Amino acid sequence: ISPFENSSRANLPRNMIENSMFEEEPDVVDLTFPALDPDEVVYEPRSSRLLVRGLGENDMDEDEEDCESSARLLGMSFMNRSSAHRSNSSPYTRQAPPRSCSRPSARTMVVCVLFLVIVASMTMVLYFLPGYFLLFVCHTNKTTPIETVYPISTNGKLFPWAQFRLPQSIHPLSYDLTLTPNLDDMTFTGRTVINMSVHHNTNCIVLHGANLNITKATFKVGLEGVSSDVTVLEYKPRQQIAVKVSDDLKTGQYCVLTLHYSANLSHTYDGFYNSSYTDKDGKKRVLAATQFEPLSARKAFPCFDEPAFKATFQIQIIRKPNYMTLSNMPKAKSTTLTSGLVQDEFEKTSVKMSTYLVAFIVADFTPISKNVSKTLVSVYSVPEKKEHTDYALSTASKLLEFYNNFFEIDYPLKKLDLVAIPDFLAGAMENWGLITFRETSLLVGKQSSPLEKQVVASVIAHELAHQWFGNLVTMSWWNDLWLNEGFATYMQYMSLKYCVCLQGNLFLAVRFRALDKDALNSSHAVSTEVNTPEQVEEMFDSVSYEKGASILLMLNACLLGEQQFRKGIIQYLDQFNESNTDTDGLWNSLTQVEVSTQHLNVSEMMNSWTSQKGFPLVTVSRKGDQVTLTQEHFLLTSDNTTHTSSLWNIPVTYVNDSCSLAPECRQVFTLKTKSGTLKLPESVKWLKLNYRNTGFYIVHYGDEGWDALTAALHSNVSVLTHEDRASLIHNIFALSRLGRVSFHQVLSLLNYMSNETETSPVTEALLQLSNIYRLLDKRQEHGLVSRMKDYILDHFRSLMDKQTWEEEESVSKQELRSALLEMACSLNEENCTQKAKALFKEHVKSNGTIRIPGDLQRVVFTVAAQSDEDWDTLLHMYAHATYDAEKRKMLQGLASTQNARRLVWILKAGLNGDLIQTQELPLVISRVCNGFTGYLFVWDFIQENWDQLIEKFPVGSFAIQTIIKSATSQFSTQAHLDQVQGFFSGLKERGSQMRSVQEALETIRLNRRWMDQNLSTLRKWL
Repeated sequence: ISPFENSSRANLPRNMIENSMFEEEPDVVDLTFPALDPDEVVYEPRSSRLLVRGLGENDMDEDEEDCESSARLLGMSFMNRSSAHRSNSSPYTRQAPPRSCSRPSARTMVVCVLFLVIVASMTMVLYFLPGYFLLFVCHTNKTTPIETVYPISTNGKLFPWAQFRLPQSIHPLSYDLTLTPNLDDMTFTGRTVINMSVHHNTNCIVLHGANLNITKATFKVGLEGVSSDVTVLEYKPRQQIAVKVSDDLKTGQYCVLTLHYSANLSHTYDGFYNSSYTDKDGKKRVLAATQFEPLSARKAFPCFDEPAFKATFQIQIIRKPNYMTLSNMPKAKSTTLTSGLVQDEFEKTSVKMSTYLVAFIVADFTPISKNVSKTLVSVYSVPEKKEHTDYALSTASKLLEFYNNFFEIDYPLKKLDLVAIPDFLAGAMENWGLITFRETSLLVGKQSSPLEKQVVASVIAHELAHQWFGNLVTMSWWNDLWLNEGFATYMQYMSLKYCVCLQGNLFLAVRFRALDKDALNSSHAVSTEVNTPEQVEEMFDSVSYEKGASILLMLNACLLGEQQFRKGIIQYLDQFNESNTDTDGLWNSLTQVEVSTQHLNVSEMMNSWTSQKGFPLVTVSRKGDQVTLTQEHFLLTSDNTTHTSSLWNIPVTYVNDSCSLAPECRQVFTLKTKSGTLKLPESVKWLKLNYRNTGFYIVHYGDEGWDALTAALHSNVSVLTHEDRASLIHNIFALSRLGRVSFHQVLSLLNYMSNETETSPVTEALLQLSNIYRLLDKRQEHGLVSRMKDYILDHFRSLMDKQTWEEEESVSKQELRSALLEMACSLNEENCTQKAKALFKEHVKSNGTIRIPGDLQRVVFTVAAQSDEDWDTLLHMYAHATYDAEKRKMLQGLASTQNARRLVWILKAGLNGDLIQTQELPLVISRVCNGFTGYLFVWDFIQENWDQLIEKFPVGSFAIQTIIKSATSQFSTQAHLDQVQGFFSGLKERGSQMRSVQEALETIRLNRRWMDQNLSTLRKWL
């Protein structure tokens, strides 16, 4: 999945697919089991923890646990009551022994005798019970203990599996799917035939199914066996279904399960969902499309919905004659049925695929096509937007050829379709052979700016890279999602550099943002344990994407020559072709081809970067000719409870004042221990570590080191590469946040900015200053806000005044211009606002024939939206706009108004999804929060509408992550911290445990700390 549908990273929704996995579980036994190795037993030992819904989390000793288990098994529902109403005499509360004994009454004696009789009866029942339950539970080993308790199916019978992950006893070989969608009543029927092999002896088959009404199920053993009807059990909380067989299935046998079912098309953005758009005649057109990653293939057909269960797929779709269909493979034939419907049959997949990569579409789309090598490349859109597909076809064709050559493995399918879906939440989805996109991520107008084209090229490059990384070689489980997304992110930037010749500074900027997130205690390791649906959703974040890409860049930079890294990934793709692997598989492949004199053990080096969260802070100290480097965990929230002894294997690169620009100047020192030393001539004036910011770490040079670098930049801005200058700016702001440098030192470094002309240092400085400006603004520090405004304009005015308002061809210059002018206009700099207003008036007056350059549209629309009259005009333009990239910028402008009533309206409109598509709500919220008026409205809006939000976007999804971050990241007071903590702690299973909530609380505390420490400095130095 690609998160990239707009060049403004903070505003990007990513994979974010609705599911119903989080519904309230039935008020019965609620089990928590540790993850089992696939080949381990499926039964819990006697000491397993049983949690009964309603009893809270009070610890029970073994006797109490067994009592609890027994009671539940015997149907004693009185055990399942609320802990809130449990009396002190509850059998689950340990009582202090009485201090003295007295003679019991006759009544007490009778009660005691009855109690002993009941206990004796229960003991006898339990003695015989395990053999009874053997009939119902799924087993893979006859000698396994049988004392686990299984959940209850929807029909009241025991469900024979008690884990989140499926058993390894049965593996699918192939699926035969027939689907009949009805786009009039938004339902579909289906038939799924699954051919399976038995890997371990078992007496049941467990797979996934969600919101499917299974009407008939048959099963047979062997290809020639006789089919018999079977009962399907369902456990909704884990979206699992099971079939119990009468005779044990033996290792090596083949079997076939056939399931007939019906379901509703999803009304959200996951599974097999309905979508619509308005055509040029104003008529509503409906369509159906799929989005299965990560856990939603099960909502369209019963399946083994985990990445490691790869299989082949044969797909048939029955449709009305006025629609067309697409799937992963080319269409083999179409047959008109007696009902008048048409059955489209697609070729069987020529590769084994994970279920999340299956896709199909029923719509009325128009293609343009081109043959590239042995592959037919096509771009599909709604008919009205066909003229916007040329750039995507040209770019995809170039990238396909590039990847074929680079990986030395040809794309394996006969066709590659890229489809623009009108209603699509993620940026794009890499379905094998049928890549789906948001319209803004694929369609480019004839007059689009180079910056807009770069955004589209980035998304296409990301998704095409997935055809190898993710599709051909797939992670075994979601804990290693970075193997898909980190690689695709790395390749998208690398391929554009060589293939499309669009050179911007986006990769550098996203590496900075990944460092910012990973500096939080609430971050996670690149490869981390994943045991719930919410945790799966939360893996789609900047750690899996941008940090994953960053550590690959660092590895490539420290290997001798580009070809070493390339050989390693070709070895990786060859070794795991059409199968699954984990992080160790990648490092081992790269180690095998490492033939330099260094004999670098890639696995040893890189494990420290994937197995622990965070990154190192490298501190430099000089004494004579000796330089000491010391590493520690860069952790913004650091106290005695969070102190870590983490160490990284760091390929430290450095340059100095004698040679600092050319790649040949770079020297490497490997820091594996807490500290290390290197020699440097005393004549060297300064040292700059992390050459061109290819390493994933931050550097502190000490007071003398920072002074020397600051002086060097004041003397000659070109003494370092622009990447190195940007990294100094990023690092010193980060160190200020950590409390290692004063804000006075930050301002001293920034004094050189009046001589800066390159994009990346300017945009990084503006971003950092803008963050502080907004914090001060939201704290109502009016005097400091005014002085910060003056400071920014004083340091950047000359560069702002040099910017033109005409078309600009350079991507880098467009990035610089849009950043400078957006900052100037947001500070109400008169020259900027007047030009923006004039350009908007000309555009409106000319009925759109006088174009606003693409990179300036957002700033122009934002300025226009501050006027009531122009806001109304902009809303009218938005309602009638057809070009999606421009329409999105209009929406950002509309959401930046400071009119409270309009802000409330736009938030509600985004939630309702009529005029403003709900897929744009995270973007709307992010934009509204930037303004002083809007950020408190958004927090109220989220609290009031939380249940609706998590109906539309899954708990843990990137959309929810974005919404939470946008709404809370500018809070900096104890009162707001208490509000946020109070709200989320009350949500329980509706979101209280999300990592993004912990990140939000940590960020508020850090904002508060920074304000407390720096307000006096700001008053003094601004």
